[in-house]
Amino acid sequence: MSSGERASGGRSESPDPSSHATNLYDTTEAEGEWLDEDGSEYFDPTEDFEDAFEDADDGLSGVEIDFSLSSSDDIAEQEGSETETETTQGRTQPASRGGAIQVSHAQIMRLFGHAGLRNLFAPHTSANPPLDEDGEGNEDEEVENTHSRRRRRTKGSSTSVPTVPSESGQRLMASGTFGENQYYEDKLRKRKELLGLIPSSNADTIIHYDARCYSGQFSDDGNFFFSCAQDFKVRMYDTSNPYKWKYYKTVVYPYGQWTITDASLSPDNKFLAYSSIRSIVCLASTDPNLSDDSPLFLDFSYMGQRNQRGPFGGASSHFGIWSIRFSGDGREVVAGTSDNSVYVYDIEAKKSILKIAGHSDDVNAVCFGDNTSPHILYSGSDDTLIKVWDRRSMGDSREAGVFMGHTEGLTYVDSKGDGRYVLSNGKDQTMKLWDLRKMMPTEKASQHDPASYSSGFDYRFMEFSEAEYRPHPHDCSLVTFRGHRVLKTLIRCHFSPPGSTDSRYVYSGSEDGSVYIYNMDATLAGSINVNKATHHSRPKDPNFYSHQYEMRSNRNPDAWKTCVRDASWHPNAPVVAGCQMPTHAKLTLYSNFMEWMGNVYRYVHNT
Repeated sequence: MSSGERASGGRSESPDPSSHATNLYDTTEAEGEWLDEDGSEYFDPTEDFEDAFEDADDGLSGVEIDFSLSSSDDIAEQEGSETETETTQGRTQPASRGGAIQVSHAQIMRLFGHAGLRNLFAPHTSANPPLDEDGEGNEDEEVENTHSRRRRRTKGSSTSVPTVPSESGQRLMASGTFGENQYYEDKLRKRKELLGLIPSSNADTIIHYDARCYSGQFSDDGNFFFSCAQDFKVRMYDTSNPYKWKYYKTVVYPYGQWTITDASLSPDNKFLAYSSIRSIVCLASTDPNLSDDSPLFLDFSYMGQRNQRGPFGGASSHFGIWSIRFSGDGREVVAGTSDNSVYVYDIEAKKSILKIAGHSDDVNAVCFGDNTSPHILYSGSDDTLIKVWDRRSMGDSREAGVFMGHTEGLTYVDSKGDGRYVLSNGKDQTMKLWDLRKMMPTEKASQHDPASYSSGFDYRFMEFSEAEYRPHPHDCSLVTFRGHRVLKTLIRCHFSPPGSTDSRYVYSGSEDGSVYIYNMDATLAGSINVNKATHHSRPKDPNFYSHQYEMRSNRNPDAWKTCVRDASWHPNAPVVAGCQMPTHAKLTLYSNFMEWMGNVYRYVHNT
């Protein structure tokens, strides 16, 4: 940390905004030593979807099938020499020879509805499906390669992407639920401004850290902002004047693992909870005048048993925490963990009072459904499901309902705070809006295996192919937003605030270095090009070649590239702050905390 960022009794000490043409702040001092790294849109509950799939047993009773695994060319040649003599349920079959029906490999793959049987044949599939007469891939005969798996399709259904603009999203926009007032009052400047102003890509302020910046958020009243970095520091800023920030304090996570994974501010702005890949959550005061910055330790593995030990030594503390959120009354903290569970911690009782082992994979995101009630919880997991938990009726430890629609794991879940609408980001490169009234009943969800719709795509290392995208056949979301890239890290999404935007947008970070802002009908309202804004924003390090600071391109793949992991919209002003992390290995030490304000423009949506 630079001398300008040292906290010594008040908020008045702040980096000099005039130190750089773009108000460039540098925080480079290291404090302490840390451990090394160890580590379609509407669901009708009355509809029976099972009848929409082909049954592998249909038409096979008493039929002997003779087949062999061969190349697609051999299959095409064999099928071309056959004469089609029989038709069963609209499907042609070649004439039988010797009492046996010979079918192609692709036909067998279509007949087998069980994912496990398909996987047995996956190593033998052809990466290049046979071409039809027009020279394009035959969809009926297509067999996907070993990096993906063919999903079952409903009879007569289309595999096209969700329509844009979304009809249900347009109905939401017309209802006034997401945007009704055209103006908001800028009390600081004492004038009315048009709502929906989207900041441009010209950064007003850039603050550099010598560690990756993982997340950051404004408080609900806009007077406070915090940012979390991989150096296990949480830096706090006074943003009561959103156009002139004041740094005043830093707190640390001792003995953290890999990074600070998440942080949450108490409703009264007095305390900040922050986590790492451990079972301990740190709780620190945000008071700038408090001399002792040592955090309190909340051991989420401790549930009151006498044989359990204290912080950093819990008997069942071998799990990490990916996501945390304060309850609306500030008394509890909910956490999503690496042991596939959701924990609720009572701060006054100093123990976890609830553990929900309700997922089959890591729980990457959690939140409360209502700002005024701690009863409804949402949890998003790598098992592709968002589950709804009602703590008032959990006698059988079952979820109240399920949001099914993502085909890959969840990276973030955000509640509108009204007990009804939920937003999620998924590794299938989609962001989805959900309505609690349209969640899938638990009994219906239990009839489907979510893994059967997943391709096994690894967002950390693989590129997502748009050609392989298939909508979920049981998608019960209201609107699907596509265009941003959810790759490399757990990228976050949010509702835009009611004060400065009248809740008319949703927005997300992206691996390509931009913040994407969408209208509720899934059309793109605007974007902020962070990658361009950070170009040449930091003095060149003499240890690196100069070309590494140039913009990334096909000719120069080693050049500067950044990923926006999180962004936050000021609740009372047209200001967006984002946390980003470079994705090129040679630039992993250089990260930027960015604030966009001024030079705003109004986006006029043409339907």
